[in-house]
Amino acid sequence: MIVVGGEALIDLVPAAGDGPADGGLPLMLPRRGGGPYNTAVALGRLGAPVAFCSRVSTDVYGTALTEGLQKAGVDTSLVQRGPEPTMLAVTAIGEEGSAAYTFYHRGTADRLFTAPDALPPQTRALVLGTCSLALEPTASRYEELLLRESGRGVFTALDPNIRPGVIDDPDAYRARFRSWLPHLSLLKVSFEDTVWLSRCAPDAASVLDVVRAWARSGPSAVVLTGGGDGLWAVTAAGDTIHVPAVPCEVVDTIGAGDTVYAALLDGLHRGDALRPDARPTGDEWRALLTFAARAAAVTCSRKGADSPHREELLD
Repeated sequence: MIVVGGEALIDLVPAAGDGPADGGLPLMLPRRGGGPYNTAVALGRLGAPVAFCSRVSTDVYGTALTEGLQKAGVDTSLVQRGPEPTMLAVTAIGEEGSAAYTFYHRGTADRLFTAPDALPPQTRALVLGTCSLALEPTASRYEELLLRESGRGVFTALDPNIRPGVIDDPDAYRARFRSWLPHLSLLKVSFEDTVWLSRCAPDAASVLDVVRAWARSGPSAVVLTGGGDGLWAVTAAGDTIHVPAVPCEVVDTIGAGDTVYAALLDGLHRGDALRPDARPTGDEWRALLTFAARAAAVTCSRKGADSPHREELLD
C-alpha cells in the first residue's frame, strides 16, 4: 500500500467564460483539491493500492472530498474527521493556464491532524507534500511521520510543491527542507520549487546543478518537472534522463504536478521499486517519465485537477 499524507481542500476555480457574475465578481466553482489529495486520487485512478492519511472536515465539502477518495478506490481508514471547516484555495488562472493560489487555512480541519501510532503493516511507501509540511502544527506531525517511517525502512517520497503565501519564515523552511533530504527515497520538484528553495538563478543549468546536489544528499533520485520543457530524473549515481513534454491543448495546469507524482509512484510500484534500495536503470526511468508526461498532458487538457484513469493511458 502507498500511504499519501497531507491536506485535502476545495479549489475555487474560475468558471468558463469571460464575463463576471452579478456585482462584477468572478464566478468561482468548487473543485476537490490539495496536492496530496490529488496525488491519492490519481493513484487510485491508476489502479495502485493507496490510502489517504489526513484530517478532513465533516462539513459538506469534507464529505464531498471523502466521497471523491472512495470513488477513486482510495482507502480512507486513516482519514480523521472533525467539525472544523475545510481549507479553501482561491485560484487565478494565467494566460498560459498556470495557476496561482490564495489559501484560507486558519482553523481548518487539516491543521489538527495527529500522526497515527502506526501505519498499516502492508505500507510500502509514505508520500508527503505541499501545505501540510509548511503549516504548523501539522508540519511537525507529518515530519514526525516521515522520520519514523524512513527509520523503519519505508520508501519515502516528498513533493514540496511550494506555496510561498503559506510560508511565514522562508529561510527556516529551506533549512527544514534540507534536513529532510537524507530521509527521502524520492524527491519530486518543479523548476519553480527548485529556484525558490535554493535561490539559484532561474535557468536550466543552475536548476539542474542544484537538483544533482540534492540527489547526492540522500534521495536515490530527484525528478524535476519543467512544464513545457519536459521531465528530468537525476539519480544519486549522477545519471540524468530527460523526456519531452507531451503536446496538448492546455486548459489549466492545476494538478499536473500531482499527476506526475502519482504516475511515477504507480510505475515504481508496478516495477517492484518502492524500496529505499531500489535503483531503476536509465531505460526504466525513461519509461517512468514518459508515462508520467502522458498522464500530465491529460490533466492539463481538462479543467481542474482531473487526472486520467488508467484505461485512458493504454496504447
